[in-house]
Amino acid sequence: MKPAQILLIGATLGSDNRGIGALAMGALAILAHQFPGCDIRFVDYNRVAATTLVQVNAREMSIPLVNLRFSKKFWLPNSIVRLLLLAALAGLSGPSRRARILGSNPWLKQLADADIAVAVSGGDSFSDIYGLARFVYMALPQLLIIMLGKPLVLLPQTIGPMRSLLAKRVARYIINHAQMSYSRDLDGVKATIDLLSLRTARNKLRFGYDMGFILEPRAPATGPALVNATDPTRPLVGLNVSGLLSTDPRYNSKFALRCDYQELVEEIVGLLIDDKQANVLLVPHVFGAAAESDMLAIETIYEKLKDRYPGQLFRLTQSYDQNEIKHVIGGCELFIGSRMHACIAALSQAVPAVGIAYSQKFSGVLSSIGVGHLVADPRQLAITEILHLIEDAFSERSAIRSQLMQTMPHVKDNVLNVLAGVV
Repeated sequence: MKPAQILLIGATLGSDNRGIGALAMGALAILAHQFPGCDIRFVDYNRVAATTLVQVNAREMSIPLVNLRFSKKFWLPNSIVRLLLLAALAGLSGPSRRARILGSNPWLKQLADADIAVAVSGGDSFSDIYGLARFVYMALPQLLIIMLGKPLVLLPQTIGPMRSLLAKRVARYIINHAQMSYSRDLDGVKATIDLLSLRTARNKLRFGYDMGFILEPRAPATGPALVNATDPTRPLVGLNVSGLLSTDPRYNSKFALRCDYQELVEEIVGLLIDDKQANVLLVPHVFGAAAESDMLAIETIYEKLKDRYPGQLFRLTQSYDQNEIKHVIGGCELFIGSRMHACIAALSQAVPAVGIAYSQKFSGVLSSIGVGHLVADPRQLAITEILHLIEDAFSERSAIRSQLMQTMPHVKDNVLNVLAGVV
């Protein structure tokens, strides 16, 4: 029997953002579990059609990339605009002409030959919170799949918010035509139905836990990353500093933060080291040299505070993949993060985590596992209020850890079987 051919849209292992890598690995684990021996292809924008070798559920998989182009050069054979036009033309044609059109383009043929497509949308980009252009960027491949008549499933992700009428209409169209869509926010199903005025599709929208919960930690190949930071007399607290919120002060207003983010980070470091007698490890979750890299934000904070806290403030200086950084995070007693998947990496290992939220996704995901009270939202809270919440989490970390140890097995089993009975 021919193995199932599956397309994974909107998440690959080539991003510097380890949250996207965590989602990609989670999706691969789900697909390999649901469709043993399946043939999976990434679908994303890239100039080069590379192939990724990865270990999934103890199986080595070779995953080629169907590389689309999001370019003004619409005449390129893999331009998303050209592919959409060809798909539209094929849809208006009879069987023999349709077959010729689909077979004439190697990229379109790979998509048309698939049995099913699943979409991740980068986890939180099925929204115009980052701008309408990014939403369109994510939505076009999903529209292409629908035009080709292929079954589409939206794997657990944040849906919305959406301010523009165009985004709402496109999102409504995709969800109406998808086989099933999952919101990873506990209250996201009703919120999405209300936001998009869904009627006929309301039975095709369900809750699903975030796929990052099933990412397996793996010790870094270069050896222990916590040697210097570990002190048996002082608890180790991980602190993820977001380059997205640190790089440009305008993001404070863009996300409607009530406080200055860099000042908040400095106050958190002071609280943990001075008041709680903890060591602090600055942990990136977005690597690389781009402006929004956590590495750059962490270097700035570290250089400013290292002389004030010698032997108590530490940072990671090399790059780790999504499995390795999860292993590092698992060595902390408490974690505080502005990148949601950094927090998920902690919580899935029963490490209590406080999420410094800048969007609704934090509350929805953390509430889904019973720790919604650990969301510190600077859009609503002042610095002093956030510090009090962190103090409470630090004091209650043992009890929170026990709660998470009971919750996580059910959550992980639910994630792994999210497609059971759907496709």
